[in-house]
Amino acid sequence: MKNKFYQLLLLIIFALIIVFAAEIIGFQQINLGSINVSVLPLVFSVLFAMVFAIPVWRKGLLKVIYSDNNVEFAAKNLLYIMLPLMAYYGASVAPKIGEILSVGWVFLFQELGNLGTVLIGLPVAILLGLRREAIGATLGLGREGELAYITEKYTLESAEGRGVLSVYLIGTLFGSIFFSIFAPIILNFGFDVRALGMASGMGSASMMTAASSAVAALKPESAETILAYASASQLLTSFLGTYTMVFLAIPLQRFMYNLLTKGDNYDHGK
Repeated sequence: MKNKFYQLLLLIIFALIIVFAAEIIGFQQINLGSINVSVLPLVFSVLFAMVFAIPVWRKGLLKVIYSDNNVEFAAKNLLYIMLPLMAYYGASVAPKIGEILSVGWVFLFQELGNLGTVLIGLPVAILLGLRREAIGATLGLGREGELAYITEKYTLESAEGRGVLSVYLIGTLFGSIFFSIFAPIILNFGFDVRALGMASGMGSASMMTAASSAVAALKPESAETILAYASASQLLTSFLGTYTMVFLAIPLQRFMYNLLTKGDNYDHGK
């Protein structure tokens, strides 16, 4: 018990040091021709944590910090750590509630964007040689809802389970980095900041934070609007995401998978 407490204490201290170092670096902008890419302290903190997690560095204290117990603790409690941040974002919706309700139908329409992983990702996955793994990997962004569905229907030991778990882990490691860089790039193409705020609410708290914060940093005069739209979209996606998956994404994926594979039946792995 004392050993676990010692490991956890080192993990907390290590996390604080990484956050402190990332905040010292601060918000950075990288110019790529006519495109400005914003890099948040969040990105630096994730990168630092990933670099130190490379097996070749994990010796001495780092081996204790990245122990199996700490990794398991971090995975289980990530959601609770994000709750205060989500409460803050929820509160940011209130001042903009009138404006948000005035375009409420757009929020419902943007839910159809969740079908993009099936429409675009599934054909690409099949083309790359994936079969049953593609079912789990392209059902959505591979967050908690998709993970729960695939686990319940196929188990994580199945090919479908390996597919969704791979996307879940990759999203956890690289999702916030990708969206914090990708969202500002899209901003350079002239998209409305409200549209980008809505697009940031994709069902992942960390990805939403990275994307919306990156856009807000480039448009500080619209920061409140961007965060409010992102928060409202996130809440709506979390609420409607399961229904979109069950009634739209899964039937569409079943049809496309059977059509593209021509021999492997979508439902045979149940």
